[in-house]
Amino acid sequence: MAQASQFRMGRAAAALGAFAVAGLLALGSAVWAVGAIEASAQRGVADRLAAAGYDWAEVSADGLTVTLTGMAGSEAERFRALSLAAELVDSARVIDAMEVADPDALAPPRFSLEILRNDDGVSLIGLVPAGPGRGDIRTRVHDLTAGTPVADMLEVADHPAPPGWAAAVAFGLDALAVLDRSKISIDAERVAVTAITDSRDAQRRLQAQLARAAPEGLRVALDISAPRPVIAPFTLRFVIDARGARFDSCAADTEAARSRILAAGVAAGASGQIGCTLGLGVPSPDWAEAVEAGLAALGALGAGTLTFSDADVALNVPYTVEEEAFDAASARLENALPEVFSLTARRLPPPVEEETETAAASFAATLSEDGAVLLRGRVSDAQMRGAVQGLARARFGSGAVQTALRVDEELPDGWPRRVMAGLEALAGLHYGRVEVLPDRLAVSGRTGDAEAPDAVARLLADKLGTGEVFDIAIRYDETLDPVAMAPTPERCAASVKAILAERKITFQPGAARIQGPAAETLDEIAAVLHECGALPLEIAGHTDSQGRAEMNLALSQRRAEAVLDGLAQRRVLVGDITAVGYGQTRPIADNATAAGREANRRIEITLRTPPPESRTRDPEAEAALEISAVEATDTDPRPAPRPSR
Repeated sequence: MAQASQFRMGRAAAALGAFAVAGLLALGSAVWAVGAIEASAQRGVADRLAAAGYDWAEVSADGLTVTLTGMAGSEAERFRALSLAAELVDSARVIDAMEVADPDALAPPRFSLEILRNDDGVSLIGLVPAGPGRGDIRTRVHDLTAGTPVADMLEVADHPAPPGWAAAVAFGLDALAVLDRSKISIDAERVAVTAITDSRDAQRRLQAQLARAAPEGLRVALDISAPRPVIAPFTLRFVIDARGARFDSCAADTEAARSRILAAGVAAGASGQIGCTLGLGVPSPDWAEAVEAGLAALGALGAGTLTFSDADVALNVPYTVEEEAFDAASARLENALPEVFSLTARRLPPPVEEETETAAASFAATLSEDGAVLLRGRVSDAQMRGAVQGLARARFGSGAVQTALRVDEELPDGWPRRVMAGLEALAGLHYGRVEVLPDRLAVSGRTGDAEAPDAVARLLADKLGTGEVFDIAIRYDETLDPVAMAPTPERCAASVKAILAERKITFQPGAARIQGPAAETLDEIAAVLHECGALPLEIAGHTDSQGRAEMNLALSQRRAEAVLDGLAQRRVLVGDITAVGYGQTRPIADNATAAGREANRRIEITLRTPPPESRTRDPEAEAALEISAVEATDTDPRPAPRPSR
């Protein structure tokens, strides 16, 4: 009995042992399988990320989960790494422990400077390079604004300044020096200037000055405004004749009104560049509506003149326009004009065919380019002759006026008023002519003031009335505009070149002394450079190949320095002008001939290239900046041979 019990217990223990061994074997197999899965997942994900170039990512596995760590360069890189891991491992098992680098720490800082200036002082705002730059900016602003209070709110970053930064800051500070009320926004590629001036003349002058001073390669945005002028009378004049459709004068009270008026002018036939002055003094808020109606009426007729002078409107058409069409257009316009505006419409008669004393009456005033004025024609009496001469002398100068006037008591009504108005109009031109006839008044000529046609039309409409027939043929000529043609380095170069094309600087053989005709040439060059101000010039001396090279080099240096000294003695600003002798190393002609040697003996004056930071010109453009060659000719009258240099 006991033995049976023991046998049963042994069998149970054996079964339990076998079961335990099987469990241990199963557990070991599971652990091995999990480890294999971990290693496979870790290796697979790591290989996939490495193949994609994400070496920064680290992969670790813990059971069935895969953890990604490391510093991603951007959020996009982090997301892409997660996506690659999810292609091999269920995304629910991927743990994202990656970090993303601060993009501001990777990208260079964007330097910018904003300068605000008003009557209370100057404010500096922005981020600028560390080092002396910040202090230099503050010091320069103090100097430019004569000690005006400066609020320095600049921050600095320890990073090199980008290319173009120094040139942009220098230009911005130059703009600050001439603009009392301004906002100047500066970065390395662009400078934006917003400012207010006291007058339209100052606006034009400063715009031209800053446009010329802008470094090449720098984008410059100029928004310089001036107070709107008070236009009195508020005038608009539109003409359709053999020369085409055009505005002789245009004024608007708002930007929206100007756009409407210009669009109506184009619809009536105007083309090209059209301007319209914004001003104060409009007689009615319905100005644009009235002008649109008038332009539509004249455009439909195809010929004539439309004149607005404040609320007075005149529509004059030639006799060639059909009377029925004229009557219909006049009626439509009168009904379309807003209240306040009054219309005078006239269909002009054909010209008088038979010449009578009255028809032959005329007055003409001619202003020449040199300022001389010739008055000829008819005046009504001695008193009018004295008044005409007095006005002409007051406007043009007593010594400039010549008269050939004849008294005629049978002149048309209003003759004195028309003659005097014509002289006033002529005074606004650089040169031109005014002609007064019984049936019309004509003003023609050229001017350097882009607003002169407007001013003449306004003057004649005011003096003569809107119903008067007058013709304006005034052309703006930029070369006569003192603002547009203010000296620039290139214009100075052209002026010097023109002088030197007529005269040469010569030296005695072996000498470096300027005298005689050469001194007169320097006088003329100095007069040009006085107007131009300081310029970065190089005065280069050259010789031919005769004589020893070292002697030629020394002689060319002395001659270049002689020209520099001569300019300094004539009070030219020479602080930025250098003198360099090149000797015989840069011939421009064949030294084997007498003519070639003479050409090689020369002095050249060139504009030096800007510093590399602001330099954007190509070599061809730099070569085009050469002012001229001033020939330095050695003349030796003695028959004995002598080396010439």
